[in-house]
Amino acid sequence: MAEGMNHNNGPGAATLLRELASAHGVGTSYWGWDGVERSVADGTLRGVLAALGVPAGEPDEMERSLAEARLAPWRRLLPPVAVAREGQELPVNVHVPQGSAVSVWIVTEDGQRYEATQRENWDAPADVDGVLTGRAVFAVPGHLPLGWHTLLADNEGTMAQCPLIVTPRRLRTTEALAGRRNWGLTAQLYSVRSSRSWGIGDFSDLADLAAMTGQEGAGFLLVNPLHAAEPRPPVEDSPYLPTTRRYFNPLYLRVEEIPEYGYLGPAGRAEVERLANQQHAANHSKALLDRNSSYGAKLTALELLFGVPRDPARSVAFADFCAGEGQGLDDFALWCALAEKLPPDAPQWAAEATSPGTAYCKEQRALLAGRIEFHRWLQWLCDQQLEAAQRSARLSGMEIGVIHDLAVGVKPGGADDWSLAGVLARDVTVGAPPDMFNQQGQDWTQPPWHPGRLAESGYAAYRDMLRTVLRHAGGIRVDHILGLFRLWWIPEGAGPEHGTYVYYDHEALIGILALEAQRAGAIVIGEDLGVFEPWVRDYLAERGIFGTSILWFEHDADGPIPPERYRQQCLTSVNTHDLPPTAGYLAGEHVTLRESLGLLQRPVDEERAEAAAEQQAVLGLLRDRGLLPEPGHQDVQATVEALYAFTTLTPSSLLGVALVDAVGETRTQNQPGTSTQYPNWRIPLAGPRGPVLLDALQADPGFRSLVGTIRSALPPDA
Repeated sequence: MAEGMNHNNGPGAATLLRELASAHGVGTSYWGWDGVERSVADGTLRGVLAALGVPAGEPDEMERSLAEARLAPWRRLLPPVAVAREGQELPVNVHVPQGSAVSVWIVTEDGQRYEATQRENWDAPADVDGVLTGRAVFAVPGHLPLGWHTLLADNEGTMAQCPLIVTPRRLRTTEALAGRRNWGLTAQLYSVRSSRSWGIGDFSDLADLAAMTGQEGAGFLLVNPLHAAEPRPPVEDSPYLPTTRRYFNPLYLRVEEIPEYGYLGPAGRAEVERLANQQHAANHSKALLDRNSSYGAKLTALELLFGVPRDPARSVAFADFCAGEGQGLDDFALWCALAEKLPPDAPQWAAEATSPGTAYCKEQRALLAGRIEFHRWLQWLCDQQLEAAQRSARLSGMEIGVIHDLAVGVKPGGADDWSLAGVLARDVTVGAPPDMFNQQGQDWTQPPWHPGRLAESGYAAYRDMLRTVLRHAGGIRVDHILGLFRLWWIPEGAGPEHGTYVYYDHEALIGILALEAQRAGAIVIGEDLGVFEPWVRDYLAERGIFGTSILWFEHDADGPIPPERYRQQCLTSVNTHDLPPTAGYLAGEHVTLRESLGLLQRPVDEERAEAAAEQQAVLGLLRDRGLLPEPGHQDVQATVEALYAFTTLTPSSLLGVALVDAVGETRTQNQPGTSTQYPNWRIPLAGPRGPVLLDALQADPGFRSLVGTIRSALPPDA
């Protein structure tokens, strides 16, 4: 934190600053991963409050901001949004001039009307801008149906309304899985290729992988985020740093599966075949993945197919898709067309093209109409191929099917950052405080939701994002679901260790997540690893959200916990994409890599000794259960399989099997805390004998052996 960010106005000013921060949900202290409570610096608090739009300069300014925070709810007839749980009455504060009459009612999304009942309230009236204002409390009835409704109020002719969202008490999709167990693969789709891929795993590979693992008895297939990146090369490698979380990445399209491919003329078909053959060679290489080459070739082919007239049925289907997506798709396609034309540092982005509604952008909608249509069309194709992948999964016997991953946020300067600027915070990024694996903290370089503005918008952008991701999904994994409770905000120019937590309305965010998942018939898995408040996991379990357990992280003061103490409502696995594959982890690759990248803050020998001790404690527990022989009598493959056999002894409903472990990969997919220092997200699926293609996966000895271990350990009716 720069020295100039600290203001010293005496003890009174410091107290005011902390009171103001607390009033806006900004943490003034936090407990670190080491159990030590740390106070947040004044400069950090001022930077975060500024990002929230709260003046926090001299003491008199902070006094005015505090007064505004207290009075703001009293200035509204209704709150900006109300979120209720099914079966529970929700009290809503209604503010009117003292002594005036008010009536409150609800209109549900299907047009039904329900009355709200006034309850006793003993709050004293307040002087609001010279008007004595009273607070009435109305109860939203608990028997309302689930859905997005409208709450209305009439104060002697003055009308107001706000969204009323009724969310599930508990996700029914989770209850449907109670008493049963499903195992499934976890995979980085881009790395999973077949002989027909264009150098990068695609949606057809997803459908094939789902079909073959479903036939092996898997109940689900969890993949990395499939969100869209840049509309043309160069594109971002990280699937966790997308330009949007609402729409999908056309990089994953299988060109030959698009119906219009069959109607290309001879010259066009020859050109597509030439482009495909150029990319096919990469499938057989263990070298780093090249998204730019693959996507550049696909865009050339896709532009040829876009010129093929669609038959009447497909024309109607495309029009229906565009109409259903509405303004959100129009704005995304406009951004794509503009981003092809304007480089990221073009001055127009900060001037005439700052948002979709500027005069310049309205003019560009007409000038770029053809290109906008092309990007709408790409999203329609993604939707169709994702639908086919989920259909393939279910037809293969999978109970759940494809589980999508939802990234924490989006990259600055991308489509969401541009079109959703009104509900994102500026001059801050999100990340994580220092922890045992990232001792310098992490800055994910992503703008966070602005909690107040998101509520003011009725959570529309959040809802629309969830609906798109869930449309063809059997489930959704929410990366860092703890961020729906609190997020680590880092003021611009500061390091990740100089951040603080900003708190969100988790009742609203988790409730909406549950509502949209239930309507889609999908399960929700929360990645709840890292530093969290103890009650958070209990809350998620109460709402029917699955947690996440990684074998290496499950321990208490006495060491690794026994399998019987794992959570039932949980996805349990040996591995995560932020660690090396298990064979590499057993070899200490995570320490070697972090040491080579300068990410350690203590001697490497200490790190190695601690890592070895932790591993031996876990392996000792396996020996106690008869899963491993004594040291020196097993190979790496046997140890990996024993670790997965251990997970089958837990009560967890979902068991994840990392595809990299099945084929014997050792290379790390991602090293948190790095960007260009390591080739994150560019490692193709490979084993000791070279690249592993889908064509040969079912015959791969490691795959057959590990899948066999899981199948034999789980009873057929699990």
